[in-house]
Amino acid sequence: MSVQARRAERRRETRETNIRVELSLDGSGKADVSTGIGFFDHMLTALARHSSFDLLIQATGDLRVDTHHTVEDVGIVLGQALAEVLGDRRGIRRFGEATVPMDEALVLAAVDLSGRPCARVSLDLEVQRVGDFETETAGAFFVAVANAAGMNLHLVRLAGDNTHHVLEAAFKALARALDEATDLDPRVTGVPSTKGVL
Repeated sequence: MSVQARRAERRRETRETNIRVELSLDGSGKADVSTGIGFFDHMLTALARHSSFDLLIQATGDLRVDTHHTVEDVGIVLGQALAEVLGDRRGIRRFGEATVPMDEALVLAAVDLSGRPCARVSLDLEVQRVGDFETETAGAFFVAVANAAGMNLHLVRLAGDNTHHVLEAAFKALARALDEATDLDPRVTGVPSTKGVL
């Protein structure tokens, strides 16, 4: 698979949101993110940086209502872009895992780019807001990415008291796990499955 083939652009426009995502798996971690939600921008920038994906996200949404529609729809479009980039998933490592600390917080992320969507997010966040970000929407984001990408995702808080730290560790752990799972393995000559298809 050529490097050029590992790029995608996806858009989604509804009565609630207007989202554009450009994704390159073989980047250097460059991010250009604007969602209108400062903390979410910070997390998406960390996701790009620690996955080494190049990521452009332009999103507008009905923030006068709340942040949920914008956060979830960004997750949908990012997951769709990831699925498009991966195509038939030929040659990838498929599995990725990372455990990332952020001060007192520790979060484990495990992914399987199996084509079968499933997400278990166990972050047990106790604070309702970090800055302008409603923390319960983090789960909606991770589930949306997993469903749209056709990915099995487990995110588990192993330790942590500070919600900012837990969330940052979660985004960084997902980034590292995705970097590993999407990596091209020269030993894999086809689709990494005994079924022959993902």
